[in-house]
Amino acid sequence: MKHRRTGFLLAFLLLQTLAACGDRGPGEFQLKGPAMGTTFTVTLVAANDVDLEHLRFAIHSVLDDADRRMSTYREDSELARFNRSRSTDWLAVSRELCDAVHLALEIGKLTSGAFDITVGPVVDLWGFGPGEAVTSPPSDDDIQLERMKTGLENVEADCENPAIRKARPDLRIDLSGFGKGRAADEVGFLLQEQGIFNFLVEIGGDLRVQGRKANGQEWNIAIETPDSQGRAIERVIQVGQNFVATSGDYRNFFEHDGNRYSHTIDPRTARPVTHDLASVTVVFDNGAIADAYATALMVLGPDAGMMLAERLGIDAYFLVRDGESLSARSSGTFEARFGL
Repeated sequence: MKHRRTGFLLAFLLLQTLAACGDRGPGEFQLKGPAMGTTFTVTLVAANDVDLEHLRFAIHSVLDDADRRMSTYREDSELARFNRSRSTDWLAVSRELCDAVHLALEIGKLTSGAFDITVGPVVDLWGFGPGEAVTSPPSDDDIQLERMKTGLENVEADCENPAIRKARPDLRIDLSGFGKGRAADEVGFLLQEQGIFNFLVEIGGDLRVQGRKANGQEWNIAIETPDSQGRAIERVIQVGQNFVATSGDYRNFFEHDGNRYSHTIDPRTARPVTHDLASVTVVFDNGAIADAYATALMVLGPDAGMMLAERLGIDAYFLVRDGESLSARSSGTFEARFGL
């Protein structure tokens, strides 16, 4: 059975209690819509005369702008233009795109290649990209052929100009590993510019949280139990002013000859991960970085991932398969903030 990509695999929240039957406290509003191939939900606390249509338009503009820069699905995006180009010369790009590529390369180095924005050809080969699904693993020869088209060392970013370039004509970049996190941060900045400082932004399951609900309580964020058959809450945390991102292997996979192939591809092997980590949740003060770290820790697995989280001081919560059950593991900083 294969589960297709449904946005980012995140643990989420108790918004149902906010939206149910219109029973919201005074001054608490919710905006929803499509964005970046998924959906967004913004819950905000503001004066009762707030211009919601103006906010909706502004949010759509921010998200559409992010899509025009970094989408791999839109043929007219800056990133798509770079990916189509066969030139290995510098290509002038926007400051925003250059900064995103530079940040991705830095995180790639910090994670020893576990986060790699060039891994798209391999992801596609395994049937987890935008193309056709597959029902059996590719051959070793095909894996090696596609793997040759990847590698962080084949990308450079010069953000003083700003410009980016690739060392191979067939190399392409995919920023979806942290694009929604970056966009959620930008929506948060927009709301603050509009004088709104209490909100929860959700894009495809990734969350940006600030302030409190209308009743003065903190926002409750639910970490989802990794279960491909349904949805359940593993635990609830209150994260203050932070971003929350979760990566998991339980909604997008296929099975062949009794083996399970996860959509989480290890860029270093060009194959799906085989460890027992079911999901990892990261709390961080930057959306793009939280998103990228969640992806990298999911690639590394429960042991190497925890070592990296401890070394970098990442608030991380791991759910690990133990036979038919799950065990939870927390990094030291996560445990200090949220308890066991």
